[in-house]
Amino acid sequence: MLNSAALPPQSLFDDYQPLTGVPDELVDAAGQMRPAWAELIAHMSALSPEGMAEAIARGEQHLADAGVFFRNQGDEAKAGRDWPFSPVPVILPEGEWQEIEAGLVQRADLLEQVVADLYGPNRLIAEGHLPASLIAENPEWLRPMVGVKPRSGHFLHFVAFEIGRGPDGRWWVLSDRTDAPSGAGFALENRVAAMRVFPDLYQEANVHRLAGFFRDFRDALDRFRTNPAARGAILTPGPLTDTYFEQAYIARYLGMMLLEGEDLLVEGGQLCLRTVTGLVPIDVLWRRMDGIWTDPLELREDSALGTPGLMATVRAGAVSMINALGVGVLETQALMAFLPAISQALTGEDLKLPNVATWWCGQAAELAHVRKQAHRMMIGPAMATRMPYESADLHAIGGKMRGSLTGDDPDLHDWLTDNAPDLMGKELVKLSTTPVYENGKLVPHPMTIRVFLARTAKGWQAMPGGFARIGTGTDTTAISMRNGGTVADVWVLSDQPVDQVTLLTTPSGPFIRARADALPSRAADNLFWLGRYTERSEGLLRLLRAYHNRLAEAASVPLLVALRNRLKTYGVDVDEPLPRGVTETIRSAVYSASQIRDRFSVDGWAALKDLEKSMARIALTAKPGPDAAHVMSVMLRKIAGLSGLVHENMIRATGWQFLTIGRSLERAAMTTDMLASIGEHAGSLDLAIEVGDSIMIHRQRYSVLTSRESVLDLLALDESNPRSVHFHLNVIRKRVDALTASPSGQMTDFQRAVLAAQSGLALHSVETMDAAALRALHGQILDLSMALNTAFMT
Repeated sequence: MLNSAALPPQSLFDDYQPLTGVPDELVDAAGQMRPAWAELIAHMSALSPEGMAEAIARGEQHLADAGVFFRNQGDEAKAGRDWPFSPVPVILPEGEWQEIEAGLVQRADLLEQVVADLYGPNRLIAEGHLPASLIAENPEWLRPMVGVKPRSGHFLHFVAFEIGRGPDGRWWVLSDRTDAPSGAGFALENRVAAMRVFPDLYQEANVHRLAGFFRDFRDALDRFRTNPAARGAILTPGPLTDTYFEQAYIARYLGMMLLEGEDLLVEGGQLCLRTVTGLVPIDVLWRRMDGIWTDPLELREDSALGTPGLMATVRAGAVSMINALGVGVLETQALMAFLPAISQALTGEDLKLPNVATWWCGQAAELAHVRKQAHRMMIGPAMATRMPYESADLHAIGGKMRGSLTGDDPDLHDWLTDNAPDLMGKELVKLSTTPVYENGKLVPHPMTIRVFLARTAKGWQAMPGGFARIGTGTDTTAISMRNGGTVADVWVLSDQPVDQVTLLTTPSGPFIRARADALPSRAADNLFWLGRYTERSEGLLRLLRAYHNRLAEAASVPLLVALRNRLKTYGVDVDEPLPRGVTETIRSAVYSASQIRDRFSVDGWAALKDLEKSMARIALTAKPGPDAAHVMSVMLRKIAGLSGLVHENMIRATGWQFLTIGRSLERAAMTTDMLASIGEHAGSLDLAIEVGDSIMIHRQRYSVLTSRESVLDLLALDESNPRSVHFHLNVIRKRVDALTASPSGQMTDFQRAVLAAQSGLALHSVETMDAAALRALHGQILDLSMALNTAFMT
């Protein structure tokens, strides 16, 4: 535990005013600071306001650099929000944490028994421990799972619980997360951010580390693999889900593939991954998608996220699903009303961590109690899977906010009576408070903690910490949490030094270089288009810069008109201060990268987002002429930095091949298109050399004035010029040969198409390379995109 160091004369604790009537994590019932907090408060008090601001800025900068965000569903204006980091961690002593862990392990075991019964013998309903309607009418109870025993041997492997400390000082379970629990990746990033804020303190404190939890869970997943050729993966709903960042983060952290439903198909009863080299079996799938959406054939037919036939592979025992399908029924809020009695019936034990008091209104006595105590309750749908403060749906019943009704409300009696089986009442819990740093002071705010449990070889294991959700105001009722807030790290402190655990495992033999996993076809497609969009953005910026330079030089009207028309073919209107054609192309590059966040480096993503933000910030104020030309030069340097960063930092594996093909194809296509029109307007030859970024080499090589022949030779036929069409067709040929190497030596259709374009260009001379030949070559190059799609993406 942290030492109870003497506080400085001017301590942040001096002005701390805990709220009356609720427990406080910093202050005990006698008004004294809890010992576990002493050294943190002393450390913070010793910092000047400027020093504290700098410390907090380090944590926030890390989160910004890492691109941590979450989405607000249904709110386009806040589609991607920065992670709301609160720098002051919640501190719990190890002894108290062990009690929490023991209670949650007991609860996880109980939930496992409940769900196994619901999809098995169904004794809980037969013996009257659960009402049949609460299960049979529940949309989360998946009928196709009845009688199915999970291949892994358990329904639950990774669960989360929302807990809060009540007025009596005890911890209560507020909600269960069993279907596809989210937030573990955010907990990791919160920890890193908190370490940046208090680096010295963290190293000295006996704070339990998180890596061992993830290492043991990863090892548990590996043990489920039965086929050496098969792979394990994480199933995501995709980039539009609110927690996509943390799913990508966890995938990178654990070295697992992040897959969407469209990446998978069922072939011969086996779940398979579509890759650029064919189908690869998948036999372990950590599901981060709600179970009901996973299979449009047997579950929700309107699901565009799932994989047809997935349920059949689960039923056949061909895949270990983490967690099993159908466990979302355990999140039903009304189920909490029956868990205490079920615990006694199944285990003979009371719940060590009770859940918040809940009443199902489908029973006469419970309905009467809810009606009488409505002013002290949150009332919502019985089948809901979220606490009332977490979903607006739970308040808006019959068009009214039922959470605010009192026992004297004239509508209450009729409304409860008419809807009784569909409603539940939940006690309004007053939560404990924790200190938050605001305006140079510590102030109390209500909080809950999300705790994660994983089933490992050692049994259930709790992540030592999790993350705390902190309310925005001083209202300590649980309902206040629906208004949002911030998120803090949770430190579990030991009295003894803790192990410095990592994800690394002890090798059992000589080192063997691991082989890279096969590249999913969707990832290859996005890498290909990322290369194309990045290169297209550069090409358009060069054309725009050339236009504005010539506008400043009062170039000939025909040349300016030709440039305007050329840019219009790419959707770029030069009269706009921020041409939509350019911004949309950059956004398309960002979108392609966002689809493969688990494969895209943090630095590469930061550079791409910086490019997008810079374009919006700088170009909006650009004036036509030299000012706009300067802006385009700045953007070109940024995009060149991005291209270099991404290109040089990627291992030369399959993904790099597709990225490179996309870049080279786009550059070859844009250059060919430009060359097809040269010679029609005065100054077009110099324009082509400028846009082709070959002014210096042209001057060195040709002492005469620019000619059509010198331009075609340098930008079309010269294999040594990295801006020439021939150079990039050669690059494509090399990359394609590496991708499609066949033991038989037989060429694929895609290889033949590349060879035809490459050879056709090589046979030309500057004399035969006229506009018609260039346009034909341009069409061939664009056709390669479709040929590549046919060869690798279908």
